[in-house]
Amino acid sequence: MKYDNILPARFVARPNRFVADVTIDGRPERVHVKNTGRCRELLVPGARVWLTRSANPARKTAYDLVAVEKGERLVNMDAQAPNKVFAEWAETGGFVPGLTLLKAEQTHGDSRFDFYWEAGDRKGFVEVKGVTLERDGAVYFPDAPTERGVKHLRGLTACLEEGYEAAVCFVIQMGEVAFFSPNDETHPAFGQVLREAAAAGVRVLALDCKVTPDTLVIGGPVEVRL
Repeated sequence: MKYDNILPARFVARPNRFVADVTIDGRPERVHVKNTGRCRELLVPGARVWLTRSANPARKTAYDLVAVEKGERLVNMDAQAPNKVFAEWAETGGFVPGLTLLKAEQTHGDSRFDFYWEAGDRKGFVEVKGVTLERDGAVYFPDAPTERGVKHLRGLTACLEEGYEAAVCFVIQMGEVAFFSPNDETHPAFGQVLREAAAAGVRVLALDCKVTPDTLVIGGPVEVRL
């Protein structure tokens, strides 16, 4: 995926989870943050961030914050990006060979999954999670407790019992990481349910990304440590 009209800025503060104060060439500007997660280790005063201009001239904020530099590492933090790059990757055969159908936002039972797919006689559901939390070269999910994430994992396990295939894909919004693990420190229940889902047959994938200020594309598989 590609962003248009990208430009650098400096992060100043985050008054709430929806907006941030930045400076563009020294000029103060309030921008929309395309990620409602905590991202405390990313959005620190003085960090170089990357913005894209909104196409809607009537919007209160003229820019979206989509990426941030953490040291020498560039991290995409657009919460909508993981689904988009997963779909691009899946449609080119990366996920399941012979894919014939990929439908977004599909409800099954009491869960709404990111994708339903078909490939010949095979069919299944996929939930995609974006990962931005990095510590010492490893990455973790979630960065805040997520009961919704726990529900999704249980829903995927239930799909297996009905004859569907099921997978959760952690799209790591950065490159060159050592491994992925559930963040048991922040939400132990998510890690426990993820391990139970994997033991039941839910496929657990972690994929890193090639990131530039204006592009994001799936890179390759990352080791999953449960």
